[in-house]
Amino acid sequence: MARRWTPRRFVVLRRIRVVSCALLVVLAMVLTFFISARKSVALSVNGQTKMVTTYAYSVDGLLREQGIKVKTHDLVDSTSGGQLRNHAAVTVRSAYQTTIVIQGQRVPFWTTATSMDQLLGFFEENRKQAMKVTVDVGNVYNQLTGGLVINQAGPVTVIADGKTSVAPDGKLPAASILDSKGIVLGKEDRVSVEHDQGATVLRVQRVTHGNTQRTIPIAFATRTVVDPSLAPGQTQMRQAGVAGQRLQTIQVTYVDGQAESERVVKEETVAMPVDQVVAVGPDKPKEGQNSGQQSKDAGKDSQQVQKTPSPSPSASQDSQSATTPAPTPTHTKPPQTTQPTQPSTPAPAMPDNKPAPSPAPAPSPSRDGLWHASPELAQAYAGGAAAQRGWTGSQFADLVTLWNKESGWSWKAKNPKSPAYGIPQANPGSQMADYGPNWRDDAAVQIDWGLNYIAQRYGSPSAAMRFWNQHKYY
Repeated sequence: MARRWTPRRFVVLRRIRVVSCALLVVLAMVLTFFISARKSVALSVNGQTKMVTTYAYSVDGLLREQGIKVKTHDLVDSTSGGQLRNHAAVTVRSAYQTTIVIQGQRVPFWTTATSMDQLLGFFEENRKQAMKVTVDVGNVYNQLTGGLVINQAGPVTVIADGKTSVAPDGKLPAASILDSKGIVLGKEDRVSVEHDQGATVLRVQRVTHGNTQRTIPIAFATRTVVDPSLAPGQTQMRQAGVAGQRLQTIQVTYVDGQAESERVVKEETVAMPVDQVVAVGPDKPKEGQNSGQQSKDAGKDSQQVQKTPSPSPSASQDSQSATTPAPTPTHTKPPQTTQPTQPSTPAPAMPDNKPAPSPAPAPSPSRDGLWHASPELAQAYAGGAAAQRGWTGSQFADLVTLWNKESGWSWKAKNPKSPAYGIPQANPGSQMADYGPNWRDDAAVQIDWGLNYIAQRYGSPSAAMRFWNQHKYY
């Protein structure tokens, strides 16, 4: 027997249908969320690639999920930008610090290059004019700084002790190549890599030290004494001056036999200077200064003026005239020049023993970095730093144009309307302190910060340049 239709039964069925539809919608949304949020991503860390499944929405979230710590100068790249998408490729390259030499100036440089040859190539890609760039290998036996291969592509020319040879296998670190050539390094010897006419050159420079001495003259002083026995303006040499001597011991640093630098390690005075003594006659007295008659006449005139009554005298003036005695005329004597207590021919007192040597001045600390760099030098550094991010050609040209408009590539550029500072015009400039404490003076610190800022906010210099053209800032 079929159930009878009732209003209550209708309400119950309707509620069941509504709840069922709501559950289906929620289930569909959950399934859609998990299907869309689930991503398969290729994650490469320092050349090691693996496929990972993640529900992270951003690259930063993926790295946190995988426990990968990214430091300040490390490079992170994603084919999908900051927003993570399915089948994206994320690359993380850890940076290490080496030292490059640009036009003789040593500059710390953070790089992700896998070989010295690749690092030099970064600077050549964006270089418009010939500018000598070499890479110093600080410690060839250190895996981080000296463990990189020299040349992935081919042989390496080795120059050491005035001899040139070729290492056929460039896919070796500097230590292995030098060991194969029987080259033993001293504690301070320098190893560098450079490009020379298309060849990769591994150069060893021998560093030695030697001492030399230098005599520095000490100027003597001149003293003047007044001798009344001499005519006015007459001079007479009483004692000839003798210069003293200061002896400096200097330590000279030689690189491959050529003097490179020096510093004072000891300094002492070996002879005291003897003063030069010159006697001069007294000054000639001025005319009229000794005339007693003129003084007497002046006294009489003064008396006559005081005795002459005033046309309208006052009581106070009469009282003062009555009580004030007339001045007595005096004769002015010529000034007498006193003989100085110091003898005219003093004998210099020479010490019995040699004076104690004065401490040698401390050598000024060397400033590695792009300290107060010229725009040309700053652009050379930026060319290598940008190239390792893949910013070459038009990308680097846009970077040059962008920072020309912002600061003219001046390390000390300021904005009168804001606290922006430096080549990239960081606002405020103190943001760059994360990249180095010398951000006010070191162009390398400013450039490193600026490149990271562009990468994080715009993705590339060309995108930043397009934004600047529209808004006149970036």
